Amino acid sequence: MNRRQLFPVLGAAVLPFAARPLFAAAPAPGVSAEAHSIYERALVFDANLAPPLPDDLPYPAALADMVRNSGVTAVKTSLGGSGESFEDTITEIAYFQRLIEAVPDLFLQVRAAADFERAKRERRFGIVFSFESTNMLDGKLERIELFRNLGVRVMQLSYNKTSPFAAGVMADPPTGLTELGHKAVAAMNKEAIAIDISHANAATSADVLAASTVPVLITHAGVTAVHAHPRNKPDALLRAVADKGGCVGIYDLPYLTASPKQPTLDDYVAHLTHALEICGEDHVGIGSDSGLEPWDLSEKGMEAFRKMTEDRQKAGVAAPEEDRPMYVIGLNTPRRSEVIADALLKHGYSARVAEKVLGLNFIAALTRIWG
Repeated sequence: MNRRQLFPVLGAAVLPFAARPLFAAAPAPGVSAEAHSIYERALVFDANLAPPLPDDLPYPAALADMVRNSGVTAVKTSLGGSGESFEDTITEIAYFQRLIEAVPDLFLQVRAAADFERAKRERRFGIVFSFESTNMLDGKLERIELFRNLGVRVMQLSYNKTSPFAAGVMADPPTGLTELGHKAVAAMNKEAIAIDISHANAATSADVLAASTVPVLITHAGVTAVHAHPRNKPDALLRAVADKGGCVGIYDLPYLTASPKQPTLDDYVAHLTHALEICGEDHVGIGSDSGLEPWDLSEKGMEAFRKMTEDRQKAGVAAPEEDRPMYVIGLNTPRRSEVIADALLKHGYSARVAEKVLGLNFIAALTRIWG
């Protein structure tokens, strides 16, 4: 059973999480006591991460324990894939809303900035709905308000290719915002929807930064200065996002380093520390672009990855060097952000900087955008 077949089950699925005792989670292996303490008290927000989603309900206790044990306060989760239709996207939003309703002591839909503190206080896993593609909009500006009312709080104007609004990093020719795209920026500003330029090309990024009246986000990317790749961002763009009050999230994807090397924690930290140097300590965070569950390196998992890669290449949305599993050695854990906090401390950053990177910076940026 897939998640779009769950609706008859969801209405009856209730788990007695309120009766389950809360427990102190064990730290990630090798993490210092100081980093563990920081992580336990921090508002931990990952700007592009998906919770584990079962094929059936009730929600499995093992997955519930993984979610609680992760120490993550909230995530931004991309819905609508890289090209789902309006109908499929509505179905996916309905699935998430019913899941949250069915397991209310575990999940919380984040609709306002105050919900981050609420998720931490109630030890729930907050989910911010977001879009990467624009297919579900079908070029119709009125759908921006519709999806905002369904709880979508972050949107992009293009995926890797060209949309009716703008151009992505793989677009040819590399155009920028269209006339409709300028209207979409204005509509998103009006509706207090954060604009994400993670997949936008240089021209679109510059146009959005000029047109938007509020901060702009890069929720998941790397930095060009460490490894040149279409999905990584140059220093000038990173600085412009920071200067406008936005935030940049570093992902744990293979694009951190040249193929065929599988990136390591050291590679990740090189991107993160460079972003901190360029943007300053108030404008950098974490955007894994992954799932909470560790990457499945079994034969079955690798076969699924090969199939996904093949499908993306056929669809023309794959990026260069999309030829390795989507994880970083050393960060393949639900507590990856704790490992990152520990790495920051080991590189001489203060506990306060670690807390900002763990979530405060993105939450501050979203608060400025959402009002």
